[in-house]
Amino acid sequence: MAEDGLRIGGLSSGLALILNGDDGKDNSSKSRFVSYCDDFGHQSVEQTLEYIFGLPNKSLGPLTCPVDNNLIRSIIKNDFSKCYLNSDAVVANRDGIGILENGSGPHIVGLEESSICGDVRIAKLPLLVESLAMFSSARANVCVWKGKWMYEVTLETSGVQQLGWATLSCPFTDHKGVGDADDSYAFDGRRVKKWNKEAEPYGQSWVAGDIIGCCIDLDSDEISFYRNGVSLGVAFSGIRKMGPGFGYYPAVSLSQGERCVLNFGARPFKYPINCYLPLQESPPVNVFATQLLQCLSRLLGMDKAERSSVEKSRRLKRFVSLEKIFNPVSHGICEEFFSLLEADARNIEYVGWGILLSFMMEVFGLQVPHDYSSLDRVVDVFLQFQGSRSIFEHIIQALSCGCKTASMVLTECPYSGSYPYLALACHILRREELMVLWWNSLDFEFIFEGFLSRKNPNRQDLQCMIPSVWWPGSCEDISYESSMMLTTTALSEAVSKIEEKHRELCLLVIQFIPPISPPQFPGSVFRTFIQNILLKNRGADRSLPPPGVSSNSVLVSLYTVILHFLSEGFAIGDTCSWLKRSEKNGCNVGFLHRGGQQSFPIGLFLKNDLLRADISRLGGSFSHLLKSHPVDDQDAEVIRWEEGYMDDEETRVCHLSEHKPCCCSSYDAEFVRSLKYPVRNATKGSRGHCSSVPERSAHVAAECSTGSLNDEIADKPSTSDQSESDFGYHPVRHTMTVPRESNMSAATLKEEELLDALLLLYHIGLAPNFKQASYYMSHQSQSISLLEETDKQIRERACSEQLKRLKEARNNYREEVIDCVRHCAWYRISLFSRWKQRGMYATCVWVVQLLLVLSKVDSVFIYIPEFYLEALDIMELVDATTE
Repeated sequence: MAEDGLRIGGLSSGLALILNGDDGKDNSSKSRFVSYCDDFGHQSVEQTLEYIFGLPNKSLGPLTCPVDNNLIRSIIKNDFSKCYLNSDAVVANRDGIGILENGSGPHIVGLEESSICGDVRIAKLPLLVESLAMFSSARANVCVWKGKWMYEVTLETSGVQQLGWATLSCPFTDHKGVGDADDSYAFDGRRVKKWNKEAEPYGQSWVAGDIIGCCIDLDSDEISFYRNGVSLGVAFSGIRKMGPGFGYYPAVSLSQGERCVLNFGARPFKYPINCYLPLQESPPVNVFATQLLQCLSRLLGMDKAERSSVEKSRRLKRFVSLEKIFNPVSHGICEEFFSLLEADARNIEYVGWGILLSFMMEVFGLQVPHDYSSLDRVVDVFLQFQGSRSIFEHIIQALSCGCKTASMVLTECPYSGSYPYLALACHILRREELMVLWWNSLDFEFIFEGFLSRKNPNRQDLQCMIPSVWWPGSCEDISYESSMMLTTTALSEAVSKIEEKHRELCLLVIQFIPPISPPQFPGSVFRTFIQNILLKNRGADRSLPPPGVSSNSVLVSLYTVILHFLSEGFAIGDTCSWLKRSEKNGCNVGFLHRGGQQSFPIGLFLKNDLLRADISRLGGSFSHLLKSHPVDDQDAEVIRWEEGYMDDEETRVCHLSEHKPCCCSSYDAEFVRSLKYPVRNATKGSRGHCSSVPERSAHVAAECSTGSLNDEIADKPSTSDQSESDFGYHPVRHTMTVPRESNMSAATLKEEELLDALLLLYHIGLAPNFKQASYYMSHQSQSISLLEETDKQIRERACSEQLKRLKEARNNYREEVIDCVRHCAWYRISLFSRWKQRGMYATCVWVVQLLLVLSKVDSVFIYIPEFYLEALDIMELVDATTE
């Protein structure tokens, strides 16, 4: 290697003389590079190429031809290949494994169809499997009887799954699977147990996005499991030895609706375990492809240093800039790289998900500032090759998968979790060519969901993320207060960065106009995605959701994106002129905070489509209403009204008046205090005029009270004798219905549609999270009270036996409080940031106005979905977080 050669940190601004004849004029037909090294020690072209290709010093003789694509290919084939093509001298011993042919090709590991019990569906290739029966089991077509082996399982869902190893003697039935018989061993992170006929506590609880490593050591007769690369300990020891052909098979059992991705080695492991081999051997080209990418990496490093040495370049004009050889060298490397991959389609998948993704992440940079310039140069070169389309398909898929599996790490904040994958994806998808490639893929929506996924922490994860815990009145070290404040601030910034990238990606999709006929409007692709998400997640709120529903984090992320668009504005200027925009003091005003005339298309309630047909309405089921109260042509109408209300002092309050609604009042310092004291809401309240979402006055409290509205609806939907003042809300004047706008306008995405989707997303996605947050807040308050009462009894000097029991109880209460504080802090960080509280409050106000307006339209009011009322429950929990 050329250790004494060119270094990335201190490069010359030029590499060689160009001889153009005596006149010095440009004559490309006569130009050639000449070996040269000046008095300053600047490197020759030969030394530069030796450095790029990692060749020994002086291994290249003097160049006698131009540095072009032919020369680079010659160096790769004649010099570089000798050093690296067979450099992997250590060949893994794969004795002790047998793969049965299953029709997918030789040496390909997959599921053995004859072993399937129940109903196992391959939802996505290569091996995303889903159980459609109450309990399904299956084995792979590979068995091992000697050596150390592993496979990885990426959890798409986090329910009951038994993952492990089994012999052929293990029977699969509709209620027994892996781990329920002799010579059958499994781990289930939902129940946190290991299974071998009987269940025993083991491991940690798992969450969607976790990667479980299933390892078997047949030299030591042990089975162990790993969660995201961290050992859960030896699960089983002394397992029975087997002979050739009668070994242990990878096997899984899934309850209904559970999904996971099985990786036996077709893709690189996310968390390879030392000394354990994949069941499917990696392609041999991977080593050589890795070396080629390292050459490209060194070239990029030199180019980056070259561009930072502008002054030196100006002084040494007689040297050729590295730019002169960048194109032929990079093109030659990539030509060899793609020729390797195209030899076998499996090479493309393995390299794309492994070394190429790592290479692009390294070039781009995991944290700010990202190296956009270097990444663009790489992508520019790649796209010159036809084979790059396939490789970029895998890159986009791998980035999406990375968002699902990335964990939040405190020391990496604020650029932790899925941020690096999202940032890279957003940058490359700004290229129309790659956006079209993604949109044309069969898995467009599945990949989009992956980008919107965000991995939730379990108890052990929260301990790492929030190591120090403090709450008002606690006896913990006082330093924990400031430590927790810093921690929650860092995590809040990390969540904010991820949400920014979610919005950026969605804006790219909104702006994208698909290349099809007839021409589509901006927003059409995003609208279709939302509709399909809502359609596939019908029943997601049931105790037993149907198979195929999205991850809850996808629904939460999509809700958050839409809420920000509606509350804070799209912030994309005139790029999408189809979006309604209202300027106020030169700033973009969000839909939920606009004053003046409001409108809502009645047809959203009257559509008879798959998405809405089974949604409960205020007047009953949709099918019943169609019979008892058939609608006429009102689906072509839009109802309009003047925004605003009269307060208790008969002063008009609206977004255009001097007196603003509470969602647009000035914020005070309560939000900062809510982060600093993350459990204060559970111990004592504050009723000032304004909180982080400004404290609601009596008329607004009544306005957003589900009780008031439910009373009205239970009495009589549209002809209640109650006066409007009973709701703390005066009549909304100038209500009218008008014909819908033109067909061209109807084809565009409306903000009212986004509001309707937002409320349904709350129903199927956010409501369970809010209920869980409410549980932890309530349980936290109870645990704190019990802890304080126990401390009081201990201080009263009970007898020694009582004192021992009290101290044990105190330790349990303390652990419960700490666990609740961590969960409550995380819910505040992820669900109740300042702008979200403001947006959720404004949503409630907007919905209340709409409901009161429609209560005067008998034929429409009964068709309003019940989830419109459920969305008003948001304020109850928002109030709890700000008290």
